[in-house]
Amino acid sequence: MTILVVRLSNGFDDAGILSLAMSISNLFTPFAIYRMRAFQVSDTNQQYSTGEYLGFRIITIIIAFAGCMIYASITCQLYSLASIALFLVYKSVEAYIDVLHGADQQVMRMDIVGKSFAIRGVLTIVSFSIVLHFTQNLELALLAIIFTTAPVGFLYDGKRTRVFSSLKPHIQRSKALHLLFNCMPAVLASIACSAALTIPRQYLALDAGDAALGIYASVAAPVAIVQMGGSYIYSPLLGRLAEFYNTGKREGFVALLNKTIIGVLAVSGICSLALSLFGEWGLGLLYGNSITEYAYLLQPMLLCAIATVLLWFLNDLLLAIRKFWSTFIGNVLALIVAIPLTILFVNLFNMNGVSFTGIAAYGLSCVVSFAMLVHAVKKLH
Repeated sequence: MTILVVRLSNGFDDAGILSLAMSISNLFTPFAIYRMRAFQVSDTNQQYSTGEYLGFRIITIIIAFAGCMIYASITCQLYSLASIALFLVYKSVEAYIDVLHGADQQVMRMDIVGKSFAIRGVLTIVSFSIVLHFTQNLELALLAIIFTTAPVGFLYDGKRTRVFSSLKPHIQRSKALHLLFNCMPAVLASIACSAALTIPRQYLALDAGDAALGIYASVAAPVAIVQMGGSYIYSPLLGRLAEFYNTGKREGFVALLNKTIIGVLAVSGICSLALSLFGEWGLGLLYGNSITEYAYLLQPMLLCAIATVLLWFLNDLLLAIRKFWSTFIGNVLALIVAIPLTILFVNLFNMNGVSFTGIAAYGLSCVVSFAMLVHAVKKLH
């Protein structure tokens, strides 16, 4: 979408607004998801049903949407609010479907998840590009992806997940409050993690304008494959790692942990190498020659992406083994470091300052989080 909005729009202003909407959604998603995916797939004792996870997800989506729109109305320009609201609706649909995917993963039916992503991914790109091309209106393009992808989740995913789970949303007040308060440290940690990169992006837009943020986001779009590629390696293994940990099988846990880290680094490294070699050529192919002068942004972005995927893994793993406060400490530390570094690095290095802030903040958080994970594993017998 970031690539298409540059190719199909005049200038980088729409790309900047879309990037801003995505940045706000990085604050929305932790509240809406409430870190339930890792919690759900590691719920080996079936403490909560799929219907209860769905009921709780509806509550968190409503709260997150209201909170983020208030935040956006205070911190963003008035003309960007409609696009932000529509993008948050789109992310709300994804957040709801995520619970169905968690139920699929519990019974090892990741094939359903993969097909859903593939279908919705194609429909998102096609509907977004067609509407944006003919209307030159970002808001209509965002509206299009809502109406084309939501039915897939509710019809395709719902029909298949219903075979092995009841999908009637419900949850008792006591259970909702239990999840609300017990998972709060992990949620705040996720918000701090997102804010550590959202703040420098927003500061870049305020300091250098929407076009600068649009350029940064455009170059960063292909780099997302590094983060997503790494996350697809570890996500299916969280349930197994939680099972080893809960049963006290330290050797099995450590062996699988080492293989997972090697896999994440290998995939991230291969993707980074490919982007290093062909990044400038790829940017020209995707956006046109006007963007190639900004290829120098790629190397810091790649380092930031590797630090990001490692932190994502450590966060999800600590949550899967129910170390909520460990995730909180590591990510809040990243945010504390990011705030002063944002002003320093963006003022010194302009667009690269965003990446340098992320490298420093996430790198420190990875070290602290891994140390706390090692401490927890040593206690296993």
